Amino acid sequence: MSTSNNLPSFWSRIPLAFSSFFKILGDAEFAARIQRGPAPEPAAAPVAPPPAPVVTPPPPPPLREATPDAALQLLALLQREARLIDFTQENLAGYADADIGAAARVVHEGCSKVLREHFTIEAVRSEAEGSRITLDEGFDAASVRLTGNVVGKPPFKGALSHRGWRATSVRLPKLAEAHDAKILAPAEVEL
Repeated sequence: MSTSNNLPSFWSRIPLAFSSFFKILGDAEFAARIQRGPAPEPAAAPVAPPPAPVVTPPPPPPLREATPDAALQLLALLQREARLIDFTQENLAGYADADIGAAARVVHEGCSKVLREHFTIEAVRSEAEGSRITLDEGFDAASVRLTGNVVGKPPFKGALSHRGWRATSVRLPKLAEAHDAKILAPAEVEL
């Protein structure tokens, strides 16, 4: 009588056992196969680990659109105090170096005045230019630009060739709503 999962009953196994017994006694190859045990099942193909999840870096932050008004306002201040635009738009080929130097002094003084009045500026690095410095891992790449033979990972050791500049405050005058910032210097008409 077989069970519900179709296994042979005790009574049906007796003749199977006798026939196997005599088969083993009479067939050496069959006996060897039985002695070795059941044939190994074919090895399953190795299961490859699931692929690592693809990590996509977050998208870069959206770029802010810079309104040109502040830049135009600064240009207007540099023109008013230093006549910077006049100086840079002039063809200097016909002037002697001494004349250019004298004009550059006026431009320099006016630009310095604008910077002092409207900005607080300080050096990015406090070390003296030419001194040896070490930049450890995690240094602020926005405030330090590596030049020369840049290879490998931090720490980087090198000579400070420029201390850099950082604006710590900006004090530009407020603009009237109707002001056209694109007019850097109005045309002048003498009557």
